[in-house]
Amino acid sequence: MLDYLRILRDELILALGCTEPIALAYGAAQCRKLLGEEPVSITAACCANIIKNVKSVVVPNTGGMRGIPAAIAAGMVSHTPDAKLELLNSLHQEDVKTIKEIVDSGMIKTELLESRSTLDFVITMQGREHIAVTEIRDCHTNIVSMMLDGKSIISQETEQSAAGEVMNDGFSIDSIVDFAESADPVELDDVFRPQIENNIRICREGLSSSWGAGIGRILDSSGMHIQGLAAAGSDARMNGCSLPVVINSGSGNQGITASVPVIAYAEEKSCSREQLLRALAISNLIAIYQKTKIGRLSAYCGAVCAAAGSGAAMTYLDGGSRDQIKMTVMNTIATVSGMICDGAKSSCAGKIAVALDAAMIAHQMAMIGDCYADGDGIIKADADETVGAGGYIAREGMRDTDKKILSVMLS
Repeated sequence: MLDYLRILRDELILALGCTEPIALAYGAAQCRKLLGEEPVSITAACCANIIKNVKSVVVPNTGGMRGIPAAIAAGMVSHTPDAKLELLNSLHQEDVKTIKEIVDSGMIKTELLESRSTLDFVITMQGREHIAVTEIRDCHTNIVSMMLDGKSIISQETEQSAAGEVMNDGFSIDSIVDFAESADPVELDDVFRPQIENNIRICREGLSSSWGAGIGRILDSSGMHIQGLAAAGSDARMNGCSLPVVINSGSGNQGITASVPVIAYAEEKSCSREQLLRALAISNLIAIYQKTKIGRLSAYCGAVCAAAGSGAAMTYLDGGSRDQIKMTVMNTIATVSGMICDGAKSSCAGKIAVALDAAMIAHQMAMIGDCYADGDGIIKADADETVGAGGYIAREGMRDTDKKILSVMLS
């Protein structure tokens, strides 16, 4: 069995704001630190998925600014450049003027980076005395190269987490459920307490205040509390809320979708704390399992993976069998696989709601023993094969889709 506890600790980490702009901010902060002087020009060469996911989302603590230049400028101004995905916590109101001045100066240029990786960017800063270059690839804080005046400071291959793509053959739904049912609840509580506290907090903020398109508030007022609560977290997060989120597979929206519906459902059912923790293990790991087949970023909306995990956890909380948990995953994939990711922005809240709707239907089907059959579209004979089929379509079949999405977004 894989070390699922380590995988959860690697993957479930705090992040402030959408992770792609924050990754850019972190790269810029490290590059500026290496440069050691004020830059006079900056070039950000970004792969298609970075451009797509940074274009329309608000960068936290910048006064509502969006896009690549805002993310880079915010990172340069950050007072805690080594704080990784939480580095923008250190920004103050007086920093907003400086960030805006940097953006308005036009010193930051963006280029498309051709890369085999779905997460890759290179930041080059030219100062009056020096040139610094920083590259982050494959994971949001994974610096693979740093150079100063043409001399290598750091050069390394991608760090592999326990959940990295090379490990995906060790995953299975059976082994995930085995772990969830046998793990020490004290250790699970240590892993999931930050997710429970932080992710619920931002969702409640999304319901109590006006953020983005207000999808969560619309759904909640219509009686769709679980979908509305999760969507509200995305409403807030995509539109600059300064509350952090515990992410899943590098994504805050996926972290919300894999946790908040399970928390809300467990509360509705008056489940014990231990039942909730074991259900969260199932949900988060099933989401991670699917993402190891797809990659960090793709044209396939990751909310589908996280929603399938949430639906499976609901089946577990309702006393469903292992076969019924697998049915829930298969039914969800059968219904909403292939929902496109057209970047991080307000409509992500709607996609979370739709994916959760499908997952809840999938759960209800499974509880009466109903599952789409082998050969119904991409559905295979078992859940693990179906996860593999969905991953193959997302990873290989949708590569060109990603390019077309970016073309439409930038036209």
